[in-house]
Amino acid sequence: MTENTRPDGIIIALDGPAGSGKSSTAKAVAERLGYRHLDSGAFYRAITYAALQAGIDPDRWETLSGDELDRLDVHGVPGERGYVMTVGGRDVSAEIRMPRVNEHVSRMAAVPTVREWLMDALRESGARGGLVADGRDIGTVVFPEAELKAYLIADAEERARRRLMEQGEADLSEQHVRVEAARLQGRDELDSNRAAAPLRQAEDAVVIDTTHLTLEQQVQRIVELARERGGVDPGGEVA
Repeated sequence: MTENTRPDGIIIALDGPAGSGKSSTAKAVAERLGYRHLDSGAFYRAITYAALQAGIDPDRWETLSGDELDRLDVHGVPGERGYVMTVGGRDVSAEIRMPRVNEHVSRMAAVPTVREWLMDALRESGARGGLVADGRDIGTVVFPEAELKAYLIADAEERARRRLMEQGEADLSEQHVRVEAARLQGRDELDSNRAAAPLRQAEDAVVIDTTHLTLEQQVQRIVELARERGGVDPGGEVA
């Protein structure tokens, strides 16, 4: 068992493409272990939402300065077990999941200034450990020193079904799923080929195919791995 030297526990980094199950798994793992959950994508979504609401043309996002980002008034407000995203002091947890934000968030996340602006906030969240973070570059860029790294994958159509269900879509027809799968694959390509912190698997990450796994099975797998890394005792309690 790896010795953990962080006051509140280990850092668990979950990466993978959209719809692979990382966000729901990370949240459930955090609850199981009594850790905090950090959804890094929510920060990028909140900035995307704020920029769209402010009427800033996406074609100009590449030129956004730190001062302009400050003026968007985006904050991740820490809670007991996670973070609530606010814009102008208002909770935007629902709005940042809208299709319009989904369509543009990869473009915002690829802007180097945005990534630099957020990095300090993201890393600060893990200063004491006891954190489950999910995203696309958590194990490679944000927390390369994480004690446990997992890279979650799933078939494109299964990821599409999950994403449509997450958005509350009633139409889960084969055609609709195929269209969404194509959109997700396009986003995968954009995320994987961007210059700033591309989507990729950390060399020391454990790959978990979630295509045929239930949420509980995914959570249990991560908890078992965390136990091996010194994050919990054999009874499942925080170490």
